[in-house]
Amino acid sequence: MPKRLLALLTIAVPCAPAQTALAPFLSRVAEEAEVFRQNAPKALSQETLEQRALMAPSRFHVRAGAAATAPPPPLRLQVRQLVSEYSVGALKDSVSGDLVEFRAVISVDGRPVQSAESARHALSLGIQSPDDRLRKRMIEEFAKYGLVDVATDYGIILLAFDKRGLEHMKLSPGGETRVGADTARAILWEQTSTAGAELEFRGRTAARRPMRGVLWVREPDGLPLRIEAMAEAAERQHTFRDEATVEYVLSTHGFLTPASVRHRHIVDGKLVTENLYRYEPFKLFAADAEIKFTEIPDPPPPVKK
Repeated sequence: MPKRLLALLTIAVPCAPAQTALAPFLSRVAEEAEVFRQNAPKALSQETLEQRALMAPSRFHVRAGAAATAPPPPLRLQVRQLVSEYSVGALKDSVSGDLVEFRAVISVDGRPVQSAESARHALSLGIQSPDDRLRKRMIEEFAKYGLVDVATDYGIILLAFDKRGLEHMKLSPGGETRVGADTARAILWEQTSTAGAELEFRGRTAARRPMRGVLWVREPDGLPLRIEAMAEAAERQHTFRDEATVEYVLSTHGFLTPASVRHRHIVDGKLVTENLYRYEPFKLFAADAEIKFTEIPDPPPPVKK
């Protein structure tokens, strides 16, 4: 199974009459994306990843005679859970300054791998790494624990909708629905080029896949609530599709953070892997050059009158 890595999208908006109606919402979305960009590198969370994947039988048996004509054995369902320390930062000496996700595993299926303190130290080393090879190594670490079709960087997809990103996205209005207790308006988006698109690793090769989806914003103020994304590819007579739904919540610190990410990997129309990422409430930390994680307490609740 391929490992995949989602890079930040650079998407854009053409001039159209519909833009007038969408302008107030897009302005709020771009503002929230910028606030997220400024604050996410100062925050830390604990991420729980639960993966459900259909796997080939664990043991291979030579099939001969009548057994050779029998249907192949059914795929087995594998369920794994990884808990990681999670943060966001820019790669060292990055020209673009684009943010990426960093995570360090602390437990696998309930078994400790390292302490939270050691994981945080590993995160600090990762942020100082100079290129994307570190990101691929993080994917390979997941594979070491038996995970397949792991996706990353979906939690920060909100960054694709900053002012710069909106200049490279095709957008159109959609319908309405309920997201939790809120009425939400849909904004359909579609990537118009592969520049900055989904970055996918297949073995030793890497390719970028154009994406499209739906951005759900709250009525009437345009606060982003949910982002849906989808990418497709065809290779060797097989079709691949990746779907993701990212739920955002407004933290007590005043900026949006991911609450959950649901990623589905579909091959030839059949779901083969589902990844569910859940995040604890994000905490701010005081950071210096060595990334010291000293938690800043959440603000006290308002006094009831």
